[in-house]
Amino acid sequence: MALVVYWYDSVCFAIVGIAIVGAIWVIWRREGAGKREDPTLYESLLVTWPDTDEFESARPAGYVNCNHLWTSCWRGLNPFWLLGIRFLCCISLIGFLTWDVINWTPSIFIYYTELSGPLPCALCILQYVATVVSAHGCWTFLNKPSSNVRRDVEESMSTTSNTTYYSTEYKHNVKLQSHYDREKNQQKAGCCGYLMQILYQMCGGAVFLTDLVFWCVILPFLPTAHYTLTVLMGCMHSVNMVCLLIEASINNLSFPWFRMAYFVLWSSTYVVYQWIVHACGAQEWPYPFLELSTAWAPSWYFALAVVHLPCYGACVLLIQMKNKYFPKWFPRSFVASY
Repeated sequence: MALVVYWYDSVCFAIVGIAIVGAIWVIWRREGAGKREDPTLYESLLVTWPDTDEFESARPAGYVNCNHLWTSCWRGLNPFWLLGIRFLCCISLIGFLTWDVINWTPSIFIYYTELSGPLPCALCILQYVATVVSAHGCWTFLNKPSSNVRRDVEESMSTTSNTTYYSTEYKHNVKLQSHYDREKNQQKAGCCGYLMQILYQMCGGAVFLTDLVFWCVILPFLPTAHYTLTVLMGCMHSVNMVCLLIEASINNLSFPWFRMAYFVLWSSTYVVYQWIVHACGAQEWPYPFLELSTAWAPSWYFALAVVHLPCYGACVLLIQMKNKYFPKWFPRSFVASY
């Protein structure tokens, strides 16, 4: 057993344990069957709408339906363009991931970056799921010309429609929908919408975290054989951010604060995975600040836990700035994310 535990490591275990328990509690409260304190704010992707009139006048803050997954926040952008952009991002990320595996063998997957960063499995899966969802949405758009879906998308693509009028008409149409129709739309978005939202928001925080740690900590202060600045390494820690910013700038998805829990749970799972790997005999740590044999370990673990907040907060701030300033700069072209 290569993992030697010291008394101060109990603090590290406590930090990770509290993070995991806290994240699960937030997910259960906000995504599961927990009691909602504000009846006018509906953010869950798992629980269906209650059959009451009070929900008709409020737009859900974190809710996403099937149309939001494959339509853009830009009125003039055809869904097929969104499909093409997502497909290109997916191919680019898979290409860089393949390049990295060829250079370093599959052992690179012990690094957090490979799991959530530039050529990450998580970000690749996000773009793959987004591509599949966009393809299905475009198919629906083409094959159901008389449906409300096509009508709504065509209205959203119109650059001459008035934003206030569109919003009023949309709310009026929602009121006319039956509970069965709303339930059907909720089920359509359920599985894919839930998975896509989780990956989108989890990868958002993870990309900021990995790039911040790489460019500001590892590269200048903790260089290793794997982490030296090469063309591949530079692309790994820049293409991921480019793909994230492109996706965030054109999609129609929200970025609620409470889904930071998925980001925290993802990072905590990776740390536990590293503990298990070293308990099974691994000698070297992929990152020096994860080592448990130093008395500074509790400080490192606490700092890593705290830095999750500004990393995810940066993503939330970007989306809020997009929804605040883009409608002013592009009043006829931009629609705020739901």
